Parts: sequence; structure tokens; C-alpha cells
Amino acid sequence: MLADPFALSKTMSSLALSVLDLVPVRTGQTSAQAVSSSLALAARADELGYRRYWFAEHHNMPAVASTAPPVLIAAAAARTQRIRVGSGGVMLPNHAPLIVAEQFAALEAIAPGRIDLGLGRAPGSDPVITQLLRSAGTAGDVERFPDHVQDIALMLQPDGATVQFTSGGEYAVRSTPAATGAPEVWLLGSSDYSAQLAASLGLPYVFAHHFSGQGLDRALSLYREGFRPSEAHPEPRTFLTANVVAAPTAEEASERAIPQLRMMARLRLNRPLTALETVEQARAALAASPDPQEEQIHAAALANWFVGDGATVRGELEAFAAKHGVEEIMISPVAGSFAAEDPEHTPGRTQTLELLAS
Repeated sequence: MLADPFALSKTMSSLALSVLDLVPVRTGQTSAQAVSSSLALAARADELGYRRYWFAEHHNMPAVASTAPPVLIAAAAARTQRIRVGSGGVMLPNHAPLIVAEQFAALEAIAPGRIDLGLGRAPGSDPVITQLLRSAGTAGDVERFPDHVQDIALMLQPDGATVQFTSGGEYAVRSTPAATGAPEVWLLGSSDYSAQLAASLGLPYVFAHHFSGQGLDRALSLYREGFRPSEAHPEPRTFLTANVVAAPTAEEASERAIPQLRMMARLRLNRPLTALETVEQARAALAASPDPQEEQIHAAALANWFVGDGATVRGELEAFAAKHGVEEIMISPVAGSFAAEDPEHTPGRTQTLELLAS
């Protein structure tokens, strides 16, 4: 039996914390083990009083198992009691809007009042995989992204949406037969476009600071200044994501950050991707082959990451939130694992959540 979640949340300050999970896969770990450890992490986040737990959508990446957010959300909903669960996000151009609406309406029926639908327009993979995802012809129209966002929001409502025929007829479309509520729709992005679109549609907005810290102030300003109130959201509502590693000591936190830093450098330099290295593998590779380009990427990334002991990182996150006028930060716990650690668990990510909540 879980402890009182409201009592647990009181142990945290006024800053609300949430979790973004890419379901990382490390060397020697199977997809089943990675998914199992992420579901355990979601359950722990629920116990600790975190506000929400979102799964990202990425495809054909050796170190990322979060390929199907709706499936993972359903599993996480079954393992939790209070925390909101959702997508961070569904990459809408990869999917037909009706399918997305039906999936999330089903999730809302599974966990009423706890489902978030975060939508993005990036492909989430390379051009080959993008073409495979869109080969059915039902998705992929990036130019219609704003229309598709609105269509999904309407179809998720209990009354559904109405298709207007050019002949004058109408056709009712519902994502589920008898809905009593709807998931909360969020727009995700790291550009001016996404901020302006969220503002024009009166939707909540999340800036993907974990992906790119560039343009944050401008995006938030565009969103807040251009926000058009909607019935569901009379005021602009936003939070930020951040890459975070917290450990008992700053030294351990710095070591646990290395595998993800190495992965980011490979992405930026267009080098072959691998499963996430262990701390020992990453450390040895850096020592054996120093690379100025990679070191420069690491330094730039760390300027936007939050890495250190729990109390220090918590204070930095609170200052970061205050600076940008938000009351919620969604952390991406990017702590790597040591070779001796059980692949069924991710102790580095777990202790990040525990230290920030304590």
C-alpha cells in the first residue's frame, strides 16, 4: 500500500517536479530489462510525489527503447496510482490523427483524469525510418500539423468532432463511444514555431530545454505575449524540461553523466550510435582517444545540464524555474550505470529522483 501521495508531495518545495523518460538501453541490457526498470522508476516517482511521468517517442536508436509511448503509458498507468502519465511526446506527423485520438481516449478510460497527450512535429528518427513510418500514407503531412492538433483535441472531447462534407452533410467522429473526460493536450517544441502555435491555439506549452537550450527566453516570450485564451486554458501555462543527474556526491554525478554526454556527442557529430555505455566504458574511451570536438560538445551540454549532489541540483532547479517564471520542471534523469549494477534496475536514475524529492 502506497503512503499518502499528498503527504509525500509536501516534502517537496513549491517547485513541482516531473519526469521525462526515453527508456535508455545500456550495454548488456535487453529491451525487456530497460522497460522493466523504467516502469519501476515510474512507480517510484509516483511514491515520491512527482507530478507527471512522460515517455518520449524515438525510433531505431540502439540506446532508446521508448518507441511506442501509448503502450508504455498504459503499462505505467497500471503500475501507479496518483501521478499523471503521458507522452513527451507523440510525434504527430508519424501518425494518423484519429489513431492518436483513439489511443489516448482508451488511455483516459484506463486511468481517468491522469493522462497527458504531449504532441510534437519532429520525426523522432532518421530519414529512412521516417519514410517507413509514413509509408502507409495516413500521416506525414507536416504542413497540416496545426489542423491535426486541433482535430485530435476535438475528437478527444466527450461530444467528439463533426466532419463537414462539401455536399452539406455532416458525420460525427468520436475517439471512444462514451467518454466522461479527456486527456490534457500539450504542445511540445524547441522553436519559435511551436511556441507561437501553442499560443494561437490556447494550449499549454513545453519548451524542450533538455534537447536544446537555445532560444528559451524568446520562445517563452512569444508564447506568453501571443497567448489567446481558450475555454480550457484562460491563461498561458508552461514548464521546462532539463537533463539532470543527482548523486550523493558531485564526483559520482559527474561520472554518471559521461555515458549520456558521449551519446549526445555521437549524435551531434553524426557518428554511429550504440547502446549507452557503462560509466567505465565511457571513461575508458575518453582516456584512450581524446577528441577536442567531443570535449567541446560535452562542455556546451553541461552548461545547460544540472549535475551534482542532490541539494545543489535541487537549488539550481529552483533558481532555474524562478528565472523563467515556471512552477514545474520535467527532469530527464540521464544518469548512467556502472558495470556492476544490475541491468534490471537503474540505480543512478532512481537516486536522482529520490535525492531531488528529499
